[in-house]
Amino acid sequence: MNFRRTFLVKCLLLLFANVKYSVTSEIYMAVNESAFLSIAAAAGKVYDATWLKDKKKMLQLKNNSVKYYVNKEQCRCKILPNGTLQIDQVVKEDSGNYMVTVYQEDGKLKAEEAIMFIVQDPVPQPVLSAQCVNKTASVMCEVKQKTKDETFLMELTRDKSKSLQKNVTKLELHKQPSGTFRCVVKNKVSKKTAEKLIKCSELLELYLILSIAGGAIFFVIFVILLIYCIRKRKAERLEGDEEDRKMHACQTDSEMVVRELPQPQCNPTPKQLRVQQRPLPQPHVLQQAQPPRPRPRTQQRTPHHSRERP
Repeated sequence: MNFRRTFLVKCLLLLFANVKYSVTSEIYMAVNESAFLSIAAAAGKVYDATWLKDKKKMLQLKNNSVKYYVNKEQCRCKILPNGTLQIDQVVKEDSGNYMVTVYQEDGKLKAEEAIMFIVQDPVPQPVLSAQCVNKTASVMCEVKQKTKDETFLMELTRDKSKSLQKNVTKLELHKQPSGTFRCVVKNKVSKKTAEKLIKCSELLELYLILSIAGGAIFFVIFVILLIYCIRKRKAERLEGDEEDRKMHACQTDSEMVVRELPQPQCNPTPKQLRVQQRPLPQPHVLQQAQPPRPRPRTQQRTPHHSRERP
């Protein structure tokens, strides 16, 4: 039984080894990466493999020797022993229809495969923004960098609400309740996501708290500046009064020096002794004028007639 199974497997391998394969596939690659276009029908080394791009020959591997039909430096490509085509630092111009044909040593066609190779740019980073109106949110997802030939899918979701479009730079959801919103931008080679929790009821309260805090800080700063100005003016006034007092004291000292009499000498001369021995004139005591005394009333005398002499 084992011998029969082994013989059947060998027959199948020999039968399918000579089958011609025709495979069409798509391969996507990001810019500046290295691409490997392999041959599905080749399990190991191949004898003869020829690669074409848009029906133009690129290079051929035959009996371990490689022949280039294009500029090697511009191509940035090489073929591996198993027939795989390697392209380094791919650019968008490398996109196209690639075809490979594989022949055996006896000249029989072993495989023929076609590959659609597409090079894409990585998608840009999305930005989520929201505007609250009556405690409902209008959310917008936006990408700000987009080239003319870029193709990607944009998806904006919140729970069961979803908006999905292709090749747009802006996507919106209106009249949504508070919650977590997620925006996804993707293509065949990359995917980027933005997620944000939006609560409209708390946004207004937050703005109010920030406004009150800002006003309080401004008021405190104003009071501090006012106190500083008042103290500064008071210090300047006290300094001016101190200078005035010093100047007045200096003037008083100078007047005292000018009015000070000369000190008498210790050994007076004889002339000075005689002058000192003279008695000083006594000052006259001025009698104070007494107020006039009231005059007594005199009775009116009756007129006496002069006696006539006899």
